[in-house]
Amino acid sequence: MVTRINPSILAADFANLERDLGRIRSADLVHVDIMDNHFVPNLTFGPPVVDRLAQVSPLPFDLHLMIENPELWAPGYAEAGAFSVTFHAEATTNPVALARRLRQIGARAGIALKPGTAIEPYLELLPEFDQVLIMTVEPGFGGQSFMPSTMRKLRTLSEAVNKTGLDIWLQVDGGITEETIVIAAEAGANTFVAGSSVFNSPDPAKQIALLRAAANEHPHAH
Repeated sequence: MVTRINPSILAADFANLERDLGRIRSADLVHVDIMDNHFVPNLTFGPPVVDRLAQVSPLPFDLHLMIENPELWAPGYAEAGAFSVTFHAEATTNPVALARRLRQIGARAGIALKPGTAIEPYLELLPEFDQVLIMTVEPGFGGQSFMPSTMRKLRTLSEAVNKTGLDIWLQVDGGITEETIVIAAEAGANTFVAGSSVFNSPDPAKQIALLRAAANEHPHAH
């Protein structure tokens, strides 16, 4: 199956976002971390910035909503043309209803789980989602270290997704480097968010290629 590399613009130069988007055109999607300073202790982008960036981006947007009340905000991002909208399991009481709304609008619907959130309650709901994001750091800030302890959860998820036979993307986000991407790929991930390792590289396109090759070289690639 396909390996997707989605660079996170959380690590880009905020004064030169259009330029930095142009430097990652060899990636698959642009990962945009939307934080509200409530669900996580950081504040990033909102609708006006996302709308404007979408006009100049060479790639579609993979939005990650680290916000409270995603029911209120997620549909608007989907209506604005986001390719994929991921909200947090911990922030909503009815993830299925929200996922169905996003799909109805025409976006891919994703659900994200913090490192401490169990996957088991969501396994029977898998057909409702197009993507499941296993956070490999505590959400909020870029540049954190990968948490290997989250791989058991990813393996459980990967086995369950394989049994469904559905094309559900398994995404990891946090501390993804050439080394950790191999660990995550072996555990079943096929969609990788990389921020610092791409944008802090002197050649982001070369780094994207290196990450892609590293994820593809292990024996368990899906």
